Amino acid sequence: MTRDSYNVVPISLALLLHALMFAAIVVGFDFSVAARPVGPLAIKATLVAESAVTPPPVEEQRPEPEPLPAEPEPDLDELKRIAAEEEKRRRDTLIEQQRLEKIRLQEAERKRRDEEAETERKRAEAERVRQEDIKRQREENERLRRQQEALELQHEIDAEDERLQSISSGAREAYIFAIQQRVQRSWVKPASAQPGLECDVRVQQLPGGEVVSVIILSCNGDEAVRRSIEAAVYKASPLPEPSNLNIFERNLMLVFRPEQ
Repeated sequence: MTRDSYNVVPISLALLLHALMFAAIVVGFDFSVAARPVGPLAIKATLVAESAVTPPPVEEQRPEPEPLPAEPEPDLDELKRIAAEEEKRRRDTLIEQQRLEKIRLQEAERKRRDEEAETERKRAEAERVRQEDIKRQREENERLRRQQEALELQHEIDAEDERLQSISSGAREAYIFAIQQRVQRSWVKPASAQPGLECDVRVQQLPGGEVVSVIILSCNGDEAVRRSIEAAVYKASPLPEPSNLNIFERNLMLVFRPEQ
């Protein structure tokens, strides 16, 4: 509420109150004055201070709201245009998303193919290196084999040369004679043995002279003589060793002629 700096309202109320009192006096005046004795008129009044009078509240005048403007009628063509633009934007967004997804898939596929190609390249390179290692190893093994064969062949040639030299020097004859002597000393002559006995015997032995088999090839004696010769060879085992091991023979051909 706006403050009344000039006390207009209290003064106005006071004047109004005095006017009402005056009117009440006039209305209540008794015109039969003549019948009443004249006396002083007593008027009782109460002076109301301006500060004691509470003025009625003054309602604040609120401005009336302005009427809302009437909503225009919707423009169907404009709504259709907006809807079409929105639909176009939606389709364009979807197409762009599909394009980006296609690019992403193509990039992923390209990356996968590159990785597979790199893996295949590494595998092929590893296989090439492996094959080269195998080839080098085979070539080295072949070289060592040929070298070993050459050494063995040379050793055989040297041994054969030495054996031939030993034979030519009479060492083999001495070796065979020693075997024949041991077999004859081991022979038990059967009663059926006749003078002029001669048998060809093949003997198989191990290094060291151990006899492993005896075969009578030809013999002019009977079965008892054959068995006695075979038993004599086994009994003579181990056979004498040669003075030169190069003339050792695993398979010996002996001619058994017992001394008469």
